Amino acid sequence: MPRKSRIDAPGLLHHVMIRGIERKPIFLDDQDRNALVDRLALVLPETQTACYAWVFMDNHAHFLFRSPPAGISHVMRRLMTGYAGYFNRRHFRHGPLFQNRFKSVLCQENAYFKELVRYIHLNPLRAGAVDDLKSLAALPYCGHGGLLGKNLRPWHDADFVLSGFGDSVRASRKRYIDFMKAGLNMGRRDDLTGGGLVRSLGGWEAVRAAFPSKESRQKSDQRILGDGDFVQSILNQAKENLSGKYLLAAKGIDKKTALEKASALFGVAPEWVLAKSRQRPLADARSLYCYWAAKKLGVSQAELACELSMTSGGVTHAVNRGRRIAMENKYILDG
Repeated sequence: MPRKSRIDAPGLLHHVMIRGIERKPIFLDDQDRNALVDRLALVLPETQTACYAWVFMDNHAHFLFRSPPAGISHVMRRLMTGYAGYFNRRHFRHGPLFQNRFKSVLCQENAYFKELVRYIHLNPLRAGAVDDLKSLAALPYCGHGGLLGKNLRPWHDADFVLSGFGDSVRASRKRYIDFMKAGLNMGRRDDLTGGGLVRSLGGWEAVRAAFPSKESRQKSDQRILGDGDFVQSILNQAKENLSGKYLLAAKGIDKKTALEKASALFGVAPEWVLAKSRQRPLADARSLYCYWAAKKLGVSQAELACELSMTSGGVTHAVNRGRRIAMENKYILDG
């Protein structure tokens, strides 16, 4: 599946995950961990980003952020770029530190806020890094202790989290601990890392068929964690209509399919379409392929530019030209 654009808007809740490239460590010792803590202390207040839960593991980290006015991507670029530069300099290494870009799952707050706080803070227990909740509270690189008044970081909004468990600090902490204890045997929660359902069932239409009510349609986009109404409202805000992309994917229609069909319509070999020739009908087939890939399958124009050895401006021109070709000749990818 092509990588989809990130969905974001100020005030939305994000479960953010960063992971080391090839699952290698991103922290080798406490000095490294403190370096990222220092960057969080600098970047979060400057960008007005609220953090409700966080944990550092050896090769990955989790955060529960509220997106600031500048957007979650701006925050993560500052955090990851600065820390990666520090890590490479200190450990005499070169190249990327993190596995691709960060993963963020936009979350429905009223349904998943507490669950995500618990899921994130229980990571060290699930991994066997600590033995019990008492040891977890003493861990300096996890937000659990901060909620109990230990190792509290000024950028960790513990008060907001505790306000959801009671009116007084004492009562809130007791209820929070009881909530954490109730989650000790839940194991890994794949349902809290976003999406997956739409793919596993074979597309958006299959999700609707399997779960007719909006309330029962969970995780209908890998970038969003919430019920059907929430998911649809977010997609509407983002001015997206992903039904077509998922429906095409469910039918096995991908970039290769688009390339082969565009080639067949103009009677040329697929490998010729990928060449730089501007002669017709190769240029027409290439333009149609670019349009279908970018607008029907969600392939990024940067990816197409790399595949076709074209400039980004050239791909934009090809996509627009391909749209005209498709409309004038009534060429349909799924048909």
